[in-house]
Amino acid sequence: MVESFENVIIGGGLAGLVAANLLAKHGKPVTLFEKKTFPFHRVCGEYVSNEVKDFLLREDLFPTLQDYTQIDQFTFSDTKGRSTTLPLDLGGFGLSRYVFDDFLVKRAMENGAVIQAGTQVEQVKFEDDHFLLELSDGSQFRAKNVIGAFGKRSKLDKRLGRDFIKKRSPYIGVKYHIKTEIDPRVVALHNFKGGYCGINAIEGGKANLCYLGSRDQLRAFGSIPAMEEAILWENPLLKEIFTSSEFLFEKPEVINEINFEPKNPIENHILMAGDSAGLITPLCGNGMAMAILSGKLAAEAILNYKSRFEIEQAYEEVWKKNFQRRLQVGRTVQLLFGSNATSTLARHLIQNVPFVADKIIKSTHGKPF
Repeated sequence: MVESFENVIIGGGLAGLVAANLLAKHGKPVTLFEKKTFPFHRVCGEYVSNEVKDFLLREDLFPTLQDYTQIDQFTFSDTKGRSTTLPLDLGGFGLSRYVFDDFLVKRAMENGAVIQAGTQVEQVKFEDDHFLLELSDGSQFRAKNVIGAFGKRSKLDKRLGRDFIKKRSPYIGVKYHIKTEIDPRVVALHNFKGGYCGINAIEGGKANLCYLGSRDQLRAFGSIPAMEEAILWENPLLKEIFTSSEFLFEKPEVINEINFEPKNPIENHILMAGDSAGLITPLCGNGMAMAILSGKLAAEAILNYKSRFEIEQAYEEVWKKNFQRRLQVGRTVQLLFGSNATSTLARHLIQNVPFVADKIIKSTHGKPF
């Protein structure tokens, strides 16, 4: 007989872990499957908008014992290294995913969630008002509700026939932790030809450096170091950081074919959360905050409604209300980044038209909840 679960979460990122914590805290049985073993590094900017802070504190999900950095300034540079700095109205904090995810995993287990790390879900089918899931070891089980929080690009996306997975993406993401001299209050975004690089301080006197680059440029130069020297170092601010910093990873964390196409919040009755729902569009206040909120909304839909129709209707409605316009603005603003002309225009607007800069920041960030 096939074993049955009430609530299953596929993926142990911020969206999945927040959903697991909330379901477990409210007495709902929940099992989370994560293909890797905690803790581990992810390709991710590690600045978190303060829109999530009240919620995390209220739910006892904020890692208060960590020496996170408090950020209230934003620096922007164009491809030539000409920069401008402005205050962040809401601000945020810097904390690595390695630490943050590990904290949330332990809290979820304390709250009663079952965490199956090192276990990959290979297949999900919906039939007879239940989900049939298959694991990498061939075992199968049924589930009443499934939240998909399995990230930017997964085998499951292909098996679900999602539209975005059929398209090739020109982007790669690269991440390092470094020791460097930067203002811990500042999150910086530095442009280079074909992409941009975010840098901010995190815990332990370290900084996170994460950039979105071009797959074609990597292919042309043959290696990540060669591409960085040829392309990123054209921005003198980035060259200074790369040449004066201590790089703490043996090799960078890399992800290929990052896709910014719109994704549906519900696929085959699975509630998609975090990057699985397309909440990765750059320049939207950061994906970490949006992932946390989406995990909250998915869990609340399951907690507050009984029928599948009501759960899905409620989740799609609040998802669109909170993210649809924000993602649209982010995709539009992204057009101002990654080239000499547009990044110069963006810097000029930020520096000389404060109203425009304030409007962009507020439109791409959410409100505290």
